[in-house]
Amino acid sequence: MGQGVTTERASAPGGGVGGALLVVGDVVTDVVARYRGPLAAGTDTAAVIRTLPGGAGANVACWAAQTGCADVRLLGRVGADAAGWHERELAAAGVRPRLVVDPEAATGTVICLVDNGASGERTFLTDSGASLRLEPADWSDALLDGVARLHLSGYLLFSEPSRALVATALAAARERGVPVSLDPASAGFLVALGVDRFLTLAEGVDVLLPSRDEACLLTGLPDPADAAAKLSRQVPLVVAKAGADGALVARSGSVLARVPAAPATPRDTTGAGDAFTGAFLAGLVAGRDAREAAELGCRAGARAVERVGARPPAPD
Repeated sequence: MGQGVTTERASAPGGGVGGALLVVGDVVTDVVARYRGPLAAGTDTAAVIRTLPGGAGANVACWAAQTGCADVRLLGRVGADAAGWHERELAAAGVRPRLVVDPEAATGTVICLVDNGASGERTFLTDSGASLRLEPADWSDALLDGVARLHLSGYLLFSEPSRALVATALAAARERGVPVSLDPASAGFLVALGVDRFLTLAEGVDVLLPSRDEACLLTGLPDPADAAAKLSRQVPLVVAKAGADGALVARSGSVLARVPAAPATPRDTTGAGDAFTGAFLAGLVAGRDAREAAELGCRAGARAVERVGARPPAPD
């Protein structure tokens, strides 16, 4: 794989009370098509289509910054076709972007088909592009300077180069005593990777943030609470995101808290889980306990589903 060129915003805000949050993950371009179903096969379906910045890792970073984390950093890989745009969008959201520009692959693209009915449910068509070509050569232990928490997007586990980067980052974080969180990211990709392989790759993680479906898939249990409890025997803290049913906080084999969802009228559920994760991590960095941080996450998720796209509104 060819070596990329790294770009980084020159100026940045100072670290918050708990230090910085470093997110390593995907930066992609979202093409969001909102339609009112059913889709008409073989012909046209009217839709409202927008091109927006996205990517689970980038979304998490933006929501953490929006929730008040003063120093949020992001390591990702993009193509030259959209590097400048993504860097500007991240910087405008209060994130310090460190984007590796891939000399061969284009920026990842996700087509989000969003039902414009009451559910706001979405389906993704994903071309990961440069985003999963992050590799150990893109990592520097200096990225952890001043960092209180490291967060890894689970999408990184779905390609060989970025799996190697995850191993490198985890080892560096353990060496420095930096806690690490992981979001499994995609039930569909988890099936392809394999549950046992995922759990092996996740060894050493301190916080796991699966969706309800991902938690059940990882344990083979149908009940999300049972699944979260079982996972918390392997990972010290598990926070299962359950959408309109809120979140479950589990530790040491028991569910410690059931956090209700905040009221919302869904327009687009794209990025709601990323919003939860970003706000949750911002809460931990600020010194809140897991339940309080999950409450922040639920409020951010509610704000996310009432917006089109996966990012928070830009700060004034």
